[in-house]
Amino acid sequence: MNKTDFIAAVAEKAGITKADAQRTVNTVLDVITDTLASGDRIVLTGFGSFEVRETKKRQGVNPRTKEKITIPASKRPAFSAGAELKKAVSDK
Repeated sequence: MNKTDFIAAVAEKAGITKADAQRTVNTVLDVITDTLASGDRIVLTGFGSFEVRETKKRQGVNPRTKEKITIPASKRPAFSAGAELKKAVSDK
């Protein structure tokens, strides 16, 4: 399912127009992005949590040249599924 399909499904399930659903979905995604960018965590009980995880600097290998490289430390978004979401997915 892509974003357009997702918006259409939200509109249908909520009984709203696709335009309203698009604004809602975009707003939710903006809030998630802004919250993670500020370093905060989002917990949606039962569904899951979004957080920023930091990776340490580490050694890697360039697969083309087999040369050793240093991979810099970075931050990345992460999602952990909640118990209810895990159960819903595994029961199907």
